[in-house]
Amino acid sequence: MTVVIKIGGARAVDPAGALADVESLVSGEAGEVADPEGGAGPHGVVVTHGGSTTVDETLERLGMEPEYVETPSGVVGRFTDAETMDVFEMVMPGLLNTDLVARLQSRGVDAVGLSGVDGKLLYGPRKSAVRVVEDGKRKIRRGDHSGSLREVNADLLETLLSEGYTPVVSPPMAGADDGKVTPVNTDADRSAAAIAGELDATLVLLTDVPGILEDPDDRDSLIRTVETPADWERMEAAAEGFMGRKVMAVREALEGGAPEVVVADANLERPVATALEGDGTHVYPSALDGEDSGDEDSEGDANGGAEA
Repeated sequence: MTVVIKIGGARAVDPAGALADVESLVSGEAGEVADPEGGAGPHGVVVTHGGSTTVDETLERLGMEPEYVETPSGVVGRFTDAETMDVFEMVMPGLLNTDLVARLQSRGVDAVGLSGVDGKLLYGPRKSAVRVVEDGKRKIRRGDHSGSLREVNADLLETLLSEGYTPVVSPPMAGADDGKVTPVNTDADRSAAAIAGELDATLVLLTDVPGILEDPDDRDSLIRTVETPADWERMEAAAEGFMGRKVMAVREALEGGAPEVVVADANLERPVATALEGDGTHVYPSALDGEDSGDEDSEGDANGGAEA
């Protein structure tokens, strides 16, 4: 069994527990937790991560203002101009990815850091113009550096996994731009979803809340299981702000082939183990039976933003 773990980049997220779980999964100590029917043994793990908080903090230190925009369907994403893209490239595959790889190596996990540009791991067309809503009006914003993720180099990931390596993947992605490849922003949750779908892997999205909450102000209103279209509608109605993008990622992972997606609290002592044991919000392919996919990533919609 392969598990894709997305570690959120919000300020309130501490990755220490998740990294300990990666160590257990890779070594085989968590075999029965990760795969109750498969028994003990090592598991393939792909770690992905966000980092919007660190990107924003770096922008502010450089005297630049982070900019977020809202799409016509109400999803919030980052607008990535050329200067922001430069900072994004420094922070995501540089500072954050390298730090996670070093911490996993310190635990004996043979981690390999990759951005979506490496080996065209994450690939698709660049979108220089996006549709946004400003002051209640729909507008076209130009000069964006984001992309529509269309392909995952699963062969690269499977080769690394088969040799005992643990890939640690971050944006940016490889954007096809007028015959050239250029680094462009892409959402970290949706990147993790695409990877999980290609690998037929269980996806664990770790964030700074217990899961998807029916009432965002009440941590006890957790939606635990989503198995039917009615459950899906309930979950979708509850998602607000950045959580709406997570729900989009959940859909894309399940439609791509993931057998299960869990949205769970990153700050528990063993967040991945407890998520796989039943904590958080568990969503299954049966929830999409008869559902319209409602592709948010149609040409021109804002797709950028390293999700928190």
